[in-house]
Amino acid sequence: MHNLLSTTGVWFFTDALSTPESADLAAGVEALGYSALWIPDTLGRDPFVNASTLLRATSDLVVATGIANIHMRHPGMMKQGAISLAELSGGRFLLGLGVSHARLVEGLRHLPYDKPLTTMRTYLEAMESSLYIGREPAEPPLTVLAALGPKMLALAAEKTAGAHPYWTTPDHTAMAREVMGPDPLLCVEQKCVLTTDRETAHDVTRGQLAIYADLPNYRNNWKRLGFTDEEITDRAPRFLDAVMAWGDEATIAARIQAHYDAGATHVCIQPIDPNGRGLQPDWRLLEALSPTGATL
Repeated sequence: MHNLLSTTGVWFFTDALSTPESADLAAGVEALGYSALWIPDTLGRDPFVNASTLLRATSDLVVATGIANIHMRHPGMMKQGAISLAELSGGRFLLGLGVSHARLVEGLRHLPYDKPLTTMRTYLEAMESSLYIGREPAEPPLTVLAALGPKMLALAAEKTAGAHPYWTTPDHTAMAREVMGPDPLLCVEQKCVLTTDRETAHDVTRGQLAIYADLPNYRNNWKRLGFTDEEITDRAPRFLDAVMAWGDEATIAARIQAHYDAGATHVCIQPIDPNGRGLQPDWRLLEALSPTGATL
């Protein structure tokens, strides 16, 4: 699996696409030479059903959950799903786990949300001890944790294959690598918009931040990185430029490389269409940054 993540990946919401359209998207990502497609678990498709569709539409692409919500699934069921997908795909499934957010878990799902770090540790231990008697893949699927703060990053390094930070910066990547040590996977998400117009880039970033900026998990992490509450609330240019990679191809490629230089094992880019057509990724950007130089 480590070798399968040897090139940059893609992170994208496929929930608004039909099943055939989702399969076509995965096939296109694979054809361009990207090593992985990361998918969320929010209020749309079940990520395991979705992953099955995407894995069957491809032959080499890793499909990863970014992330599967632990509050929504019993540890044994989570383990069953991950192992089943790994066996189905010949080892191309990666399980990203996360505690999600109180607003989603308590507010929308009416489930208890308390002590995220303790909850995650207990959950991982329950997964590990859960009995599984079905056909297993040659190797168990790797697990990574959605982790931002030092304590969750340390837990990711201790109990799983690594971490999957979201909405971060190269400075955070450097901090995460220092906390986790040299060996664990560090699979970093980076939002990107291919435009050299600063106003357009900032407008896109504001739109992306709308559902995230008031979530404590992200806000606290940005404050750890040196941004003030005022900068986050007011969407200050310094903050917007830090969390979104924008500019021409070379500028965006340099931001991705900055993550690798800071210690990332794998960077998954979220290619946002600057024209606001959110159902599909920006294929111009994906072609421009293709790890193999391929085009569609």
